[in-house]
Amino acid sequence: MTTFSVALAARWPAPARALLVEADPSGGDIGTRFSLESTPGLVSLAVAARRSDDPALLWQHTQALPGGLPVVAAPPDADRARAALSALADPSTGAGVLRTAASAPDSVVIVDCGRIDAGSPAMPIVRSADAMVMLTRAHADDLAHLARRLPAIGRWTSHPAMLLVGEGYSTTEVTRELGVLPLGRVPDDPHGAAVLCGRPSTLRWGRSGPAHSALGQVAHKVATVLLAEQAPLAALPRREPAENQATPVLRAVPGVPANAVSANGVRLAPTPPHHENTSRGGQAS
Repeated sequence: MTTFSVALAARWPAPARALLVEADPSGGDIGTRFSLESTPGLVSLAVAARRSDDPALLWQHTQALPGGLPVVAAPPDADRARAALSALADPSTGAGVLRTAASAPDSVVIVDCGRIDAGSPAMPIVRSADAMVMLTRAHADDLAHLARRLPAIGRWTSHPAMLLVGEGYSTTEVTRELGVLPLGRVPDDPHGAAVLCGRPSTLRWGRSGPAHSALGQVAHKVATVLLAEQAPLAALPRREPAENQATPVLRAVPGVPANAVSANGVRLAPTPPHHENTSRGGQAS
């Protein structure tokens, strides 16, 4: 996920300035991969956001990757990463830092939120984002978990999109069974991934490296779609079911409940009755 986030930011179409924020509650990898300094980064940003609302604040806490991509790296320690994210999510302090930077003309902020669930401290970032791209492998167990999470995801954002990673069920099969059209598939590209992870490779960083890798080419196509399609359901088009057609379910995956996904794609989860304890939120698996 982090590797693709780097690719997406590195291949974002000009003239927009792309910035990558590592907001994984389990700790960051970018700083270690590219031997970055421990500061500036996510921790220094969280501290500064308590006392400043400067629109340029986010950019002041970046470091540059070899190709020049500015990144706000999270600390590898999970406790410090979660503390920084919690501070940034606080409405009285840093909640608007990312949103302000993303709203600036010709700027785009890409945030790697790691494995997201309902209790993640990165959830406020997801809720305020212009779009959320989910990456999932396309094997039976992965799709079974995803099918159960789709109704909850509909509560997190009105702009969801999905990418398949590696081998597994075809895009057509996933579309048919989930009722959700993936943006595409992220290929297995060891050389391209090595460049984007700071490891030795036959490719070199710069516009020539990611641009000519299979991973970079897919990232550029995804960036182009996200940039051009601002409508909430552009990436997940609503599909009208044929008359008398049953709602598609994951028949190929054991244990998936019927009607997990509507025929029109991701739908909002039903609101609990008033007599239920609505504060008892379950963790998405």
